[in-house]
Amino acid sequence: MTDAASWTVSGRARGTGMERTAARAMWERFEPVHDLVYFAPEARRAADELGMRGFWMGYFALRAAPLGPVPAPVVTACFYVFHPDRVTRALPDAWRYASPGDVLDAREQAMDAAMTRLFGPDLVSSARMTEAADLAWRAAETADIAGRPLAAANQALDRPRQSCARLWQALTTLREHRGDGHVATLVGHGVAPVAAMVLKAAAGESDAALLREGRKWDQADWHAAETELRERGWLDDAGALTPAGVTGRAAIEARTDAVAEGPWRALGQENTARLADLLDPLAAAVRKSGLLPDGNPVGVTGTGTGG
Repeated sequence: MTDAASWTVSGRARGTGMERTAARAMWERFEPVHDLVYFAPEARRAADELGMRGFWMGYFALRAAPLGPVPAPVVTACFYVFHPDRVTRALPDAWRYASPGDVLDAREQAMDAAMTRLFGPDLVSSARMTEAADLAWRAAETADIAGRPLAAANQALDRPRQSCARLWQALTTLREHRGDGHVATLVGHGVAPVAAMVLKAAAGESDAALLREGRKWDQADWHAAETELRERGWLDDAGALTPAGVTGRAAIEARTDAVAEGPWRALGQENTARLADLLDPLAAAVRKSGLLPDGNPVGVTGTGTGG
């Protein structure tokens, strides 16, 4: 079997660093589909019907539900980039309105409805959707969950009957698997939560104000992170990445990709390429829908179409 870390979904040999390995190329495809749980109106409606108070309570409940009714510090640790106050305003209060089990049921139904509306009933009931769901599920169930709490919690959920819900859940497990690995990599490189967002903004992948305000950090926190990165030699006085910053951030991203390769190595080059082809029109439809907010809070920069 070919080492997945050495090829992209097009099958062409590639190098290292920031180049698009299988893990990065697949992330560019599955992240937009996963993001429906944050931005599709069906998700917000489901949260409202459960009694969640506002966008952020719904966000934390829908994303954290696989963990069970855990307290806010656990979610803060897992999600990494949010100010603790942002989390404690939502949890554990959300569990007074609905149990994690009820939230998971509502989440699955909302994603089924959102994908049916966005992709069309013919596609979601098609053999292509079933094939994509089954391939993604195979990749997700092979994901190494050691040290990955969000991936483990999602991987432990039952297999949905509907193909589109099954696809969404598998992609979410893979997304959280990558995210858990990214957090571990940031910790290993000594990059704290706010500094991680400063680096992402400095690299031009996301809007700084959107990241800071959405995660509820104030200007003083942001400026302190910038100062620390300047002292480290990763930012210049204008807030741009220095050569050392470019190198350091590339190392973080390359390591994030490397520790996310396992599911694609297990799935194999041919099946991974096939899943990429099946996901391409879905990711494109989400991108064209206008659902994802301006400023790119998730930081995906690839087109998700080809290698």
